[in-house]
Amino acid sequence: MDFRWANRAGYYLHDLDLLNDGIMALEIERKYLVLDDSYKREAFSSYHIQQGYICKERGKTVRVRIRDHQGFITIKGPSDQGGIVRYEFEQEIPLADARELMKLCEPGVIDKTRWLVNADEHTFEVDEFHGEHEGLVVAEVELKNPNETTKIPHFIGKEVTGIRCYYNSQLHTFDYRKDSSFIEINHRI
Repeated sequence: MDFRWANRAGYYLHDLDLLNDGIMALEIERKYLVLDDSYKREAFSSYHIQQGYICKERGKTVRVRIRDHQGFITIKGPSDQGGIVRYEFEQEIPLADARELMKLCEPGVIDKTRWLVNADEHTFEVDEFHGEHEGLVVAEVELKNPNETTKIPHFIGKEVTGIRCYYNSQLHTFDYRKDSSFIEINHRI
């Protein structure tokens, strides 16, 4: 694959000729388990998320998300080998459309609260899962490039970047409360 990198507004982009201007954003992030709930006291904001998957295959997902009173559709491509970088296109859509699209999703809606915590110039998004995934808490931090480093807050535990069983698109297929061993058994890239 021929990579031609550009940097717009601090984000790395890849010329894929998939959109009108030929540019699609890359999601560059690291993912961690969370040790305790001290992130709640440090959060500057939080919101409720429900999301489902219209298409969930290895290397491509189409997600519908309702965040408080906003709707979004997101298309994600394959991750690189380390699981840090992947293609992402997200578009806000009317809330009514998002609610209708949720009816087309595969079984297993993800329900979570996202807490936003600043750490130097980065924001950690801490997802506290509810319902079938009660007890699971995972944090993500978006980066400008795959080699960028960041200050790791005290509530962050083991890094799980690239471990597929921590992808939301995988979590929606099982009940974490009944079978948390799924993660231990499948804890590999």
